[in-house]
Amino acid sequence: MLEGMNDTIAAVSTPLAGAGLGVVRISGAAAVDIAERIFDSVGGRKLSEIAGYTALFGHVHDTDGVIDECVALRFAAPHSYTGDDTVELSCHGGVYILRRVLRAAIAAGARQAEAGEFTRRAFLNGKLDLSEAESVMNLIGAQSREEHAAALAGRQGAVYDAVTDCRDRLVSLSADIAAWVDFPDEDVPYVTADGLVSGLREVDGKLERLIAGFESGRLMREGIDTAIVGKPNVGKSTVMNLLVGCRRSIVTDVAGTTRDVIEESVMLGEVKLRLSDTAGLHDTADEVERIGVDMADSRLRRCQLAIAVFDGSRALDEDDRRLLSALDGKPCVAIINKADLPQIIERGAIEAAVDCTVTVAAGSGLGTDEIAAAVAAVAERWKIDPSAPLLQSERQRDCCVRCREHLSAAIDAAASGVTIDAVGVCISDGLTALAELTGECVSDSVIDDVFSRFCVGK
Repeated sequence: MLEGMNDTIAAVSTPLAGAGLGVVRISGAAAVDIAERIFDSVGGRKLSEIAGYTALFGHVHDTDGVIDECVALRFAAPHSYTGDDTVELSCHGGVYILRRVLRAAIAAGARQAEAGEFTRRAFLNGKLDLSEAESVMNLIGAQSREEHAAALAGRQGAVYDAVTDCRDRLVSLSADIAAWVDFPDEDVPYVTADGLVSGLREVDGKLERLIAGFESGRLMREGIDTAIVGKPNVGKSTVMNLLVGCRRSIVTDVAGTTRDVIEESVMLGEVKLRLSDTAGLHDTADEVERIGVDMADSRLRRCQLAIAVFDGSRALDEDDRRLLSALDGKPCVAIINKADLPQIIERGAIEAAVDCTVTVAAGSGLGTDEIAAAVAAVAERWKIDPSAPLLQSERQRDCCVRCREHLSAAIDAAASGVTIDAVGVCISDGLTALAELTGECVSDSVIDDVFSRFCVGK
């Protein structure tokens, strides 16, 4: 886990794309020395002469000469993101410039940082716990107000605080058991099975709520599983393309063009959807088309939200009515398409069967705002409090699940009259699972896996 910790690392910490500004970050014991080898301030002052959180303007260079104008910002250990001495070189954000500055830093003695290595050092230096570290990437990848708020709460310790509260209660119970077992003749509080069970169930309830919130948090991060369904030629693929903003699905006047399930993630207002464009739902003798219809039917059954498309220029037929029947109890937005044609569809029958109904002309590119508003209204049922502690990863969820399993064993042991010290062993195992969540007791392989998901430069 400590291998390479003494190296000074460097990486481009902004996207490698043309931009007004780009940053090369250098962090480690030799960060200031390395930066001084490739940076000269206009006034001649050295980075080693200035205090942390102080900047100098000058030029960054390599052996071939000046690369660009530059602002060098120094962060002195331990008051930096990583906890080590750090220098950030801010230049114009050209790809060539940033790559050349990075090469200059490496030639001056730095090592190319690995994925997530800056944040990994922050974790190893005690600047943040493992749950807060995982929130960093969710914060970077946030695409909605709620997703940002949830990631920010995690970065500020919401999950850590909730887990620490559970840990402290278990430590207190474990200490009571240890005192009772080790010093039976001393004046220590009497430990009863009922008291232990009550305390353990209190913690178990908190963990249960954390685990339940994980699914809601995952919906927010990954998107609501949404299927676009309807009979052939009603405009499902056109609606898909309208929502995605590009030609993602093939659109023709030939019924049955879509035979596979086409998937795409989109932000619709503040709601993230995992969209699936499906084959038209209808009876068919075509064997290949039948496979697509079966897949569409399966997606409809297991999706969380249905966007059902109907042709407003035609009356409801048997295929439409079978679809309305299949939507019974399913969260749904109905889209009456082809509003640019004379409307004869029985709108009332649709409105009676679904949550929200909107009329659009998807082929003319009209209706995105109306669909977004309808989806937002239906998605309210999945709305969560993003400031609440929300588990950020499957790893965190697994730690809570394993802790609950050990608590269940402890509760069963206490209730069945097993010796108190045996209950203490189960509690200890539960504490180990929570310590793995926060990173207080975690293997190198787990740490490697967490930070392998990070981008280079963070």
